[in-house]
Amino acid sequence: MTFRLAHISDCHLGPLPPVKRRELMSKRVLGYVNWQRNRAKAFVPGTTETLLDDLKDQAPDHIAVTGDLVNLGLEAEFENAGRFLAGLGSPDTVTAIPGNHDAYVPGALDRFNLHCAPYLASDARTQQTDPYPILRHRGPLTIIGLSTARASGPFMATGAVGRRQRDRMAAELATAKGRFRLVLLHHPPFDNAGAWHKRLVGAKRVRAVWQEHGAELILHGHTHLSTRNTVSGPDGPIPVFGVSSSAQASGGHKPPASYTLFEIDEADSAWTVTAVRRGYPVTGGPVQELSREAFQTNATYPVGPAASQA
Repeated sequence: MTFRLAHISDCHLGPLPPVKRRELMSKRVLGYVNWQRNRAKAFVPGTTETLLDDLKDQAPDHIAVTGDLVNLGLEAEFENAGRFLAGLGSPDTVTAIPGNHDAYVPGALDRFNLHCAPYLASDARTQQTDPYPILRHRGPLTIIGLSTARASGPFMATGAVGRRQRDRMAAELATAKGRFRLVLLHHPPFDNAGAWHKRLVGAKRVRAVWQEHGAELILHGHTHLSTRNTVSGPDGPIPVFGVSSSAQASGGHKPPASYTLFEIDEADSAWTVTAVRRGYPVTGGPVQELSREAFQTNATYPVGPAASQA
């Protein structure tokens, strides 16, 4: 039976709620200026809603949201993020992880965890106060949701995955071998995937876990680009997909909004995946199929971040 997984990211839900002067006495003032000058124009109202109407028409079994639901880390934004996730589906059918904007200032990540709690709850309750990594089983999938989110300084948007998360991920990857192991994180796991001030700090240590234990698919956001890469695994390259921002309208300097639908089948002791990208064409027009690719997770691909970007 085919399992259908949809991937969206970087929703940057708008418009911004009213902002008090005291709330701008931090890094938020930079984000507020950027929103007013740039993102309010690029993130046209209705773009995400129309994209998600198309996504729901595809009837995925599960939706993965890889971070940056909010912009400035305001309380009202996190309340809106919780409502947004509820509109996508039930916690059984939606998994969300945070991005750097969801941890924009100290304390913001705690608000994300509170308002989005049902969508980042692991199946097995533990005594851990930190919910990450998220560990969920859905159909043939074992979902491991990492948090790369952390409050960073002005003009910085870095992320990191600490040792405890890496150790728990390694243990789960080993335990779940034979299932379709899906890893979610916000920042791309490469050293040169983007600007230095937006990198994943310690990316090599994260990749080392996959090189030892493997995974079937890795999904990320952050770059606002639809990309196809690989990282090394013990049995061959592991596919890594990024996706454009679900809020980006056509005609901007970044690719317009899209999502990827993965159709996952098990055949002859191997996983066969068809990745269908749907979204707005660069030249404008309604949401449609943009590309389609079929592959096996143990197929041979060039290893490294030489992405095809669209």
